[in-house]
Amino acid sequence: MPVTKEAQHRRVTIGDVAAEAGVSVATVSKVINDRYGVAEETSARVRAVIDALGYHASLVGQSLRSRRTMVIGVLVRDLEPFSAELLKGVARGIHDTGYELVVFSGCGQPADQAGWERRYLSRISGTLADGAILVTPGSIDRTFGTPVVAVDHNVRSSTLPTVDSENLEGAVAATEHLLELGHRRIGFLAGRADLASARLREEGYRQALARAGIEVDEALVRVGDYEAATASEAARELLELDSRPTAIFAANDVTALQTTAVARTLGLDVPGELSVVGFDNVPESALGDPPLTTVEQPIQQMGVEAVRLLIERIQDPEQAPAQVVLPTRLVVRGSTAPPSERA
Repeated sequence: MPVTKEAQHRRVTIGDVAAEAGVSVATVSKVINDRYGVAEETSARVRAVIDALGYHASLVGQSLRSRRTMVIGVLVRDLEPFSAELLKGVARGIHDTGYELVVFSGCGQPADQAGWERRYLSRISGTLADGAILVTPGSIDRTFGTPVVAVDHNVRSSTLPTVDSENLEGAVAATEHLLELGHRRIGFLAGRADLASARLREEGYRQALARAGIEVDEALVRVGDYEAATASEAARELLELDSRPTAIFAANDVTALQTTAVARTLGLDVPGELSVVGFDNVPESALGDPPLTTVEQPIQQMGVEAVRLLIERIQDPEQAPAQVVLPTRLVVRGSTAPPSERA
């Protein structure tokens, strides 16, 4: 099927398809929407032109006609290790569902995280996507006219379907691992204060110490904010204390790996003089020097579950919000050891 040079160098329209196929725009529309009234031979010719030109119907126009775009949107604060793993799971979950995927990223830290999320939810609602998955959202607690599922939800969120992991239990396991190795001065790098995961991981750290009869030394608690840059300064403060910790539990792998890097710049051996534990088990954790002991949450499966919940919500908007919590487990590698005399 020949394609005109003009059509090759601009966005193809339904009119271009009609002209190439020698039919009306109405006939092309019928073929695209699988409506009756078009001869089989004509339909085959139109579809061949659509393939040759690479024509795609406008999502906006399609949604106005059918009230469905068959697209799911994912809003992420940034494309970092956690969200990258989650997106792999979303891609797995969306496979063979008939839906397509579009990702919106804040590319770092928008000045107003919640405002950015609201703006994009308003933009995609009903025209660009049939629903959205919010990854570590700010303070979104309503749908803005489109079905929404939150992954690693905000502390204040109570009405959205959510997918989380056993953050409290995982943090207890991480801290107890360090206690069993013989550590007593255990530092903690907390996560984002606006997320339930961060609150629960800190609570797990405090619970494990309390069970062991150890009072929390607030001087050993800093905020890493789930960000490498913030964690770098916080880890340095901990490791430059006169009575520094012999171990640090960081609330995610990004900040744990950064803690290891800071320790190295200070001439401290990991795990000889400092044990480090993270949380997530992103692929980078196994590649650390040394490989990172961490709490694994099934991040990809969280993405799969988020897709399942969202499609259910799209098909039945009136159903009660569901909360899915997946198990965590401790993965012991080379970044932890009993405290030495040098520590």
